[in-house]
Amino acid sequence: MAARKSKHGYDGKIAGLYDLEDTIGRGHFAVVKLARHVFTGEKVAVKVIDKTKLDEVSRSHLFQEVRCMKLVQHPNVVRLYEVIDTQTKLYLILELGDGGDMYDYIMRHNGGLDEKVAKRYFRQIVEAISYCHKLHVVHRDLKPENVVFFEKVGLVKLTDFGFSNMFAPGKKLETSCGSLAYSAPEILLGDSYDAPAVDVWSLGVILFMLVVGEPPFQEANDSETLTMIMDCRYHVPPQISKDCKDLIGKMLQREPSKRATLSTIIAHPWLNDRDLTPMATFLPLITKEMISDEDQSYVVQKMVEGKIATREEILQSIEKNCYNHITATYYLLIERRLRKHQQHEHHTQNQQPSSGSLRKQSTPSPSRSAKPHLEPLMLSPRGDAFKTCRRPPAVTVVCSPDGVLPRAA
Repeated sequence: MAARKSKHGYDGKIAGLYDLEDTIGRGHFAVVKLARHVFTGEKVAVKVIDKTKLDEVSRSHLFQEVRCMKLVQHPNVVRLYEVIDTQTKLYLILELGDGGDMYDYIMRHNGGLDEKVAKRYFRQIVEAISYCHKLHVVHRDLKPENVVFFEKVGLVKLTDFGFSNMFAPGKKLETSCGSLAYSAPEILLGDSYDAPAVDVWSLGVILFMLVVGEPPFQEANDSETLTMIMDCRYHVPPQISKDCKDLIGKMLQREPSKRATLSTIIAHPWLNDRDLTPMATFLPLITKEMISDEDQSYVVQKMVEGKIATREEILQSIEKNCYNHITATYYLLIERRLRKHQQHEHHTQNQQPSSGSLRKQSTPSPSRSAKPHLEPLMLSPRGDAFKTCRRPPAVTVVCSPDGVLPRAA
């Protein structure tokens, strides 16, 4: 293990557990590596954060990201399997998507997606954010680059909770952060703001991009883009349906109090018409309550035979919702059985649940997370002048106590 650490620069805690392969993402303080879980052979994404490069503010928000990802367990949120904390690095073991991110997908469709396709994906994003808000978690960096495709199961999943935070209903937040093209006016002004409303604005930008193929606020320079956002000036092409245009307009409201709520969005006619393609029959595995006793016994026995841990240690880690190598191995094995079960169901075209069904009927519980899209792990609390926030392609946003001063990238 010492040789491996010397050769690759990674700590002994991860050597032997994961084989790190190609780099699939890069940020100021972190890289995302494609990796293989040694015991199961399953592919995962490993976000490697260099803690030595983080200041106190960035470090505190890094652990806020981990806290929020542990809290949010949803079929449309990238799963966090394991957290490995060493003296110099933090390793986040994440679910790996198979279809790239939504930004690249949109760019491959000139003029936007067909509305039937767009609403299927948009509804999944809305459901993920609605679930986050019910747990009092605000994302604050919603954009197509942070939505990952899982094509084999027909899902998109939200990722990159680097700017996420907890909020109290009715209490405003004051940290200016995000990407210029997707940020709400109140964020750019440096005002205190209602947390759910800023995510709703970003959802409006995402929906516009899905159906039009380009951002609503994207001019030749940042000053012009900022002016368009503040004036809430954008043009919806005539081919966009009346209902879709209406929903976009309800989200892209200059005044947060006039902006649509998530319940309004979910109930909107555009998301509830009869031509909406049904989602996959099987949603991803979320919690231990969804696993049958038979399958749990099988997986636990495999882990004991593989000397991962004793039966007691395995059951204890699962019960405590740990994010260690025991639970990571357990869920990777369970998910493999889920995939085999789905393939069998599809092959036999048997719509009735079998007696050996992997999943129990259960509602996801608020306690658990591909190519994660990396950006700088910097935030800009009001009062800390001129710290650089995240940026979309070709845009840099500089935050100050007096608001945002855009500059050329």
